[in-house]
Amino acid sequence: MDSTGSTSSSDTGPIPPSIPGTAPDPRRWWALVVIAVAQLMVVLDATIVNIALPSAQRALHMSDGNRQWVITAYTLAFGGLLLLGGRIADLAGRKRTFMTGLVGFAAASALGGAAHSSGLLFMARALQGAFAALLAPSALSLLTTTFTVGKERAKAFGIYGAIAGGGAAIGLIAGGLLTEYLDWRWCLYVNVPIALATLLGAGAFLHDDRRRGERPRLDIRGVVLGCGGLVSIVYACSEAEPRGWSDPLVLGLLCGGVALLGVFAWWQGRAPSPLLPLQIVRDRNRGGAFLMMGLAVIAMFGMFLFMTYYLQVILGYSPVKTGLAFLPVTAAIVAGSTQISARLLNRVPPRALMVPGALLAAGGLFLLTFLPVEPAYVSHVLPAELLVGLGLGLIFMPVMATATSGVAPHDAGVTSATVNTAQQVGGSIGTALLNTIATSTSAGYIAAHLKTAAADAAAAGGALTPAVRDTVVKTGVVHGFHVAIGWGAGIMLLAGLAGGLLVTTRPPKQPSPLGDAAPAGAEHTT
Repeated sequence: MDSTGSTSSSDTGPIPPSIPGTAPDPRRWWALVVIAVAQLMVVLDATIVNIALPSAQRALHMSDGNRQWVITAYTLAFGGLLLLGGRIADLAGRKRTFMTGLVGFAAASALGGAAHSSGLLFMARALQGAFAALLAPSALSLLTTTFTVGKERAKAFGIYGAIAGGGAAIGLIAGGLLTEYLDWRWCLYVNVPIALATLLGAGAFLHDDRRRGERPRLDIRGVVLGCGGLVSIVYACSEAEPRGWSDPLVLGLLCGGVALLGVFAWWQGRAPSPLLPLQIVRDRNRGGAFLMMGLAVIAMFGMFLFMTYYLQVILGYSPVKTGLAFLPVTAAIVAGSTQISARLLNRVPPRALMVPGALLAAGGLFLLTFLPVEPAYVSHVLPAELLVGLGLGLIFMPVMATATSGVAPHDAGVTSATVNTAQQVGGSIGTALLNTIATSTSAGYIAAHLKTAAADAAAAGGALTPAVRDTVVKTGVVHGFHVAIGWGAGIMLLAGLAGGLLVTTRPPKQPSPLGDAAPAGAEHTT
């Protein structure tokens, strides 16, 4: 254990044993339900509005340039304030912060659903992101402190990992159903009853182990530097999509964000009560888990983005049919997390799950680089979804378990926030980077081939027909998807390399002799 109370996970493995002489909370599985529902609400809200966005744009008369703020306002507040939310959870108490986040998220959702102007909707989405930044790290840190027994902790993290990986796809499904059969506003209203029910469950089943007595003060300088740097980077990524990476504003925001984070890291080594204690990220295994999470999410968000466009624009699927088309990837993530990762994490090193998971996911993405313009759901999309989903299920659960293992209780909140930050920043970078690659590649392909087609038509004594133009445009769009998803496959392989080289922790040395037949909690029932 170091001077700050954190223990390296390199010797004890990713699932530490429970404290001798302590009995598990008898309501811990109900607590898991509460935590899981709250986390699902936060994750799916990043995508549930995507399918509803065209309807909301028409209803509120948004311009094409401003519509991105429905997404950007949420991601900016969420990604920028996560570290602050995690430290508040450590200082004010995780249960209290969790419940405050639920109330605020419900109120912001109701405000957004009732919005009759684009500005009010943007403000509501920013408030949603701010309260999600309180809610998400509180949920993961509550999970970390509630489940300490090896086998039970593995099962709990398996469920949580399935939600983290599959929540985006569930959001697309829910968004399609609500938009088509009710109204786009219900993509926001639906959070209100879920949050209120979860609030009642939190009051009944969650407990807080916040230490009494003197507590450290909040690092205000760290808040300004860290949150400012994250906001700048996330905003730069969101602006890179319409402007391009070479735009002066994008470059300025990126450079400014990196500079702020550099000063933030310098200050955290000197602050009396740092916002992010540096030993959390210096640990080899934990740092490798953070890096692998960010890289894997970059590739994952690229797949969801391009498959949504492919199914709706190229194949002409309805919003509901598009959402349902993502069901296999969700099912595969759940299976990989709960049936494979959760069963094996106590028996094998985490990287023995992470690296094969990255290879499977990269293989699924590579398969998508052969997508034809013609309908190919069964032959291409479905196999790719199953491979990617299974791979992500093998990645997310051990990554989260490794990242939060061996952390002192008073740092659990900010460690959980760092995991969420890696996920959120990875999603922002992935969406902007891969979309920029796809659009620029498509534009070049379409321009060149339309010129050739027009010359061929003129040589034959005719003109370029709408059918030929449409074929060239669709082929060019799909070609852009091929190139961008190919980059995503490469990034996923890089994630596997990071996990294989950096995450060296071992499984527990003395597994339970009862094996899988032991009932939940049997190892520590006395």
